[in-house]
Amino acid sequence: MLDTYQITIAIVGSAIAGAINTLAGNGSAITLSILTEVLGLPGGVANGTNRVGIAAQSAFSIWEFQKGGKFNLERSWRYILPTTIGAIIGAIVAIYVSNEAFRQVFGFMMVFMLFVILFKPKRWLRETDTSSKPSAWIVIPAFLALGFYGGFIQMGMGIFFLAILVLGARFSLLESNAIKILTVGLYTVFVIILFQWKGLIDWRIGGLMAIGQSIGGWATARYASRYPSADKVAYWMLVIIVIWASTRILGIQDWVLSLF
Repeated sequence: MLDTYQITIAIVGSAIAGAINTLAGNGSAITLSILTEVLGLPGGVANGTNRVGIAAQSAFSIWEFQKGGKFNLERSWRYILPTTIGAIIGAIVAIYVSNEAFRQVFGFMMVFMLFVILFKPKRWLRETDTSSKPSAWIVIPAFLALGFYGGFIQMGMGIFFLAILVLGARFSLLESNAIKILTVGLYTVFVIILFQWKGLIDWRIGGLMAIGQSIGGWATARYASRYPSADKVAYWMLVIIVIWASTRILGIQDWVLSLF
């Protein structure tokens, strides 16, 4: 039975994660920490339960982005389909394999991503280039790999997805976020089925997290769809999240705190 403290942390923390996921990515770093450290779920069950909130958040966020006309579904399918296929494969592997090795690699990838994001920031703030259409020979393997990572662990997947769409496919940052959310929401449905099949989802806790993530995702998507400055907010949130994630995973935060 969860106490008031645990319920409050779960809802507030997941709402913050939902907002972060909508404009940047890596909100799962927050929700997975809550699920394991506050609510006491084993790693495998936390990985599965985390997907319930992601699915709910994605539904509410994409509804707002669609209303605001922030993405073109017709142009998005060539990125959505390979990512979804890769995610299903990644989820199958995650059921049987520990993700600790991926967590270590993730920290170094975040450091690399920080340089990518800060180098020529104007590239992240431009409008969608409708004339750009990367070769299928690049799109399919890149998004299959991206989907595999997302299905396997999810944490940080959104940041990598944004980098490829913004820098490679030349989408605007906000439209990339909308495509990311739709893609993650779609493949998460299949991933939930796989984790539930192995009994790795706590639906009571997952529902609780879904409440917070839905609120955070909906409110942030509503803001992003209505205010012109949202792309700049999304960019700087992305920078902050990448710095936070890389220093946390690599143990820099713990080292700094040990000095005091």
